[in-house]
Amino acid sequence: MIPLSLSEIRDLTGGEVHGTTAPEEISVEGTVTTDSRECEPGSLYVARVGETADGHDYVPAAAAAGAVAALTSRVVDGLPCVVVDDVQTAFGRVARGVVDRAPELRVVGITGSSGKTSVKDLLASVLSSVAETVAPVNSLNGEIGVPLTVCRVTPTTRFLVAEMGARGIGHIDYLTRIAPPQVAIVLNVGSAHVGEFGSRDNIAIAKAELPQAVPAEGLSILNADDPVVAAMATGLRSRVQLVGLSADADVRAEDVVLDERGRAAYTLVCPQGTASISLRQSGAHHVGNSLAVAAAALELGLSLDQVVAGLGAAEAVSRWRMEITDRPDGVVVVNDAYNANPDSMRAALDAVAAMTTTGERWAVLGGMLELGADSDAEHAAVGAYAAELGLDHVVAVGEGARPIAEAFPGAEWVADTDQAYAMISSRVRPGDVVLLKSSRDSGLRWLGDRLAAEAVAR
Repeated sequence: MIPLSLSEIRDLTGGEVHGTTAPEEISVEGTVTTDSRECEPGSLYVARVGETADGHDYVPAAAAAGAVAALTSRVVDGLPCVVVDDVQTAFGRVARGVVDRAPELRVVGITGSSGKTSVKDLLASVLSSVAETVAPVNSLNGEIGVPLTVCRVTPTTRFLVAEMGARGIGHIDYLTRIAPPQVAIVLNVGSAHVGEFGSRDNIAIAKAELPQAVPAEGLSILNADDPVVAAMATGLRSRVQLVGLSADADVRAEDVVLDERGRAAYTLVCPQGTASISLRQSGAHHVGNSLAVAAAALELGLSLDQVVAGLGAAEAVSRWRMEITDRPDGVVVVNDAYNANPDSMRAALDAVAAMTTTGERWAVLGGMLELGADSDAEHAAVGAYAAELGLDHVVAVGEGARPIAEAFPGAEWVADTDQAYAMISSRVRPGDVVLLKSSRDSGLRWLGDRLAAEAVAR
């Protein structure tokens, strides 16, 4: 972290200091965290009040671990603290203070209905090959996650990659005031969280808040293959680059081919020239992801050769995103069950359909959450799509996924992951490929771990 004194934190947040008469002498130089178990010498502990726990109760544990101060909403014993009216808002102000103390920092914001974390991981891998880069751990992309990421910036950090999610209009605008982007990437506008937003139009309004925050000298990178995203170019202050397979894209892919694992290779065409790209991630959807990464990296000063090398070397980082396990018995488990929406479901099904296998292809699919009134229809459409691809087996898990089974002739439905495990583990054979895909709370990622680990243990 960029060091901040307790008096600076007080000034940033408008809070009141308690527990010390010399706040200027207390310096936060370690981690900034909402988890007392992650505290270390020099840490700032952010005491959130959640649905099931009150962070103020863990101040003694934070102090014992080395924290030097806490950000709280009431006076606590055991640590000097800055008391504020709203801890979440104050935390965001602290993070903005970190950004303002890093004048050489370049910030990239990423949003979209799907693919944010994959693009974040890929971009961070490419940028970190040339300079110190900070990016979110897993999917820290909200009002707490973005400040947690920002507060990891050090005086030598060159690039900050900020994943920005939203549950409603105004959320991304708020995040851009914490981490103002010089480069914005908008991947797509789908139906993920439509139940919360009310309509796809509202999702588009929310996602457009990111490029609208980019200054005139910055760059907005928009998906040319998503008409809703491409239309966001109208009225922006910043420069715009379109990326995609479209012939109109400024940064585009030509001659795309997939290998036996569904990994893409293509010719990158961009203002800096052309180059051959080979990706290590499975799934044709990563072509578009990598184009956005290439455009951002080139804008940030990397050479075309550095971008090619970075994309070719990047491995999957975050768990449960097209995570492939080759079991000793010859079964391949593809665990892509961190989250799901109709678009990412189709992308995962496409990826498995493109893989070369000597056995059969299984799609083990759970419920997609927050789809509102269209939920049953969207699930049924996924089942119909799996049938079009000619997959051999579809197993729908849980009540929410029942329409998937109803739309796939011969599909099987089970009530829970235990029943799914019993069925699949007894029937898969060497050479089979098993995809697991669902929204996070449907629990299929744990089923994927179980299927992978069980075979390794045999």
